[in-house]
Amino acid sequence: MKKLTVVSVGTLDQYQQQRPAIRQAMIEHKNNRRLALGPNATLHFEDTMTMKYQVQEMMRAENLRDAESIVQELEAYNPLIPDGSNLKCTFMIEYPEESERRLKLKTLVNLEHQVFIQIEGFDPVAPVADEDLERSTADKTSAVHFLRYEFTPEMIAAAKSGARWAVFSTHPAYLHRIDPLPENVRNSLYRDFS
Repeated sequence: MKKLTVVSVGTLDQYQQQRPAIRQAMIEHKNNRRLALGPNATLHFEDTMTMKYQVQEMMRAENLRDAESIVQELEAYNPLIPDGSNLKCTFMIEYPEESERRLKLKTLVNLEHQVFIQIEGFDPVAPVADEDLERSTADKTSAVHFLRYEFTPEMIAAAKSGARWAVFSTHPAYLHRIDPLPENVRNSLYRDFS
């Protein structure tokens, strides 16, 4: 997938003029890239379109107009765009009540390392979590993680040929499985393999 540039994200004025249409398109796009794993965790699979939207929203929120500031945002978000042999996602642990969330994050230490993707006929793929910085401690995990899943050419070929996908957690305090992946999500994700 192509990485973003200052030219490809456009100017803040261009984005603000097109924002309603872009937001609607993004809602539809993200519906095919969001996967709830049990009641309290969600994988948001990123791609060029989701990261472009994120950068544009940051430009809007922070009134970024100069190329230098936009380049800083690109440096933060471009690493979350898949490279052709992987999937990248934002993994969110979600408990609406703060007191429950604080308690659960203590019981879910290392959950981010125990969420696997498996393509039928192959061993599960473990995530590489939080490459940019450590987000967890020995006492608690973070509510937000960034995960990368690397796939072999054989796995990718099977995925593109329609093999069944599963996503599951092996953490003893959060055992959940999606098998098979919904077709709309699977179809969206295999396009990340280029």
